[in-house]
Amino acid sequence: MPKLNQKVLMSSADYFSVIELNPYEHGNKQPNKSKAIEEHTKVKAAIESAGIEVISIAAPENCQDGVYTANWGLCWRGKAVLASLPNRRQAEETYAKEIIESLDYETIKAPWRFSGQGDCLPCGDYLFVGSVYRTDIQMHRLLGQLYGCKIVGLETLPALDVNGKPIINRITGWPDSYFYDLDLALAVITPELIAWCPEAFQPASRQLIESLSIEKINVSITEAMHGFACNLVSSGTHVVMSARAPKLRNELEKRGFKTITPTINELSKGGGYIRCCSLTLA
Repeated sequence: MPKLNQKVLMSSADYFSVIELNPYEHGNKQPNKSKAIEEHTKVKAAIESAGIEVISIAAPENCQDGVYTANWGLCWRGKAVLASLPNRRQAEETYAKEIIESLDYETIKAPWRFSGQGDCLPCGDYLFVGSVYRTDIQMHRLLGQLYGCKIVGLETLPALDVNGKPIINRITGWPDSYFYDLDLALAVITPELIAWCPEAFQPASRQLIESLSIEKINVSITEAMHGFACNLVSSGTHVVMSARAPKLRNELEKRGFKTITPTINELSKGGGYIRCCSLTLA
């Protein structure tokens, strides 16, 4: 099986807290800091046990979401497109730039909103890219030009209020979704295999994914939303994934993958999981 995600960047959970930047966050349900740090340590160990090299750095000071390094940019093919994050995460951007440049990447600052690897998943010659919630659709063309790949632009379903109207996040001012980043609805297992939640996508995006000549594992809406099933890291042979997604785990193991399932409760209160805590350096 082809190898991928062989080196990742991780920070720490030292400043982790929640401020309701997405539908999973509730200000009255703050994470237990010491338990979050312990969970993050276990995630790092699990990723290393999958044969993946982890570059560890200190988290940016006083940045509640600095633990989610996946959102700092897309580091691929020697270029790093740096993220343009929501207002309350912009303090991470300068630090992220310094760290990524120190790793010898040519950096390009996204001119429009862009959620980095969280919303942008390489898969062979394809680049799956989200839109609307955290990544502006104008980024699609730019990414295609920079990386010379085929862009697969996708849109997930919005979060709705009690009247069935799309929710605008009160802090960011941006549209909101339970799949605000693409890595909550789709995971790349190998360049020939993805796991995805069909129910998370708008009809046109669902049809587009179905039309691709890539093997697909369907993930239930329950495991995607409540188990963070798609927010995983695959080495091509091992998959570090949620302990709350037994159906996906079973499907992967039937295909010969070895699964590693650290238990996470505190880190998920910020709307992120294993994939969110690691930025692939490729």
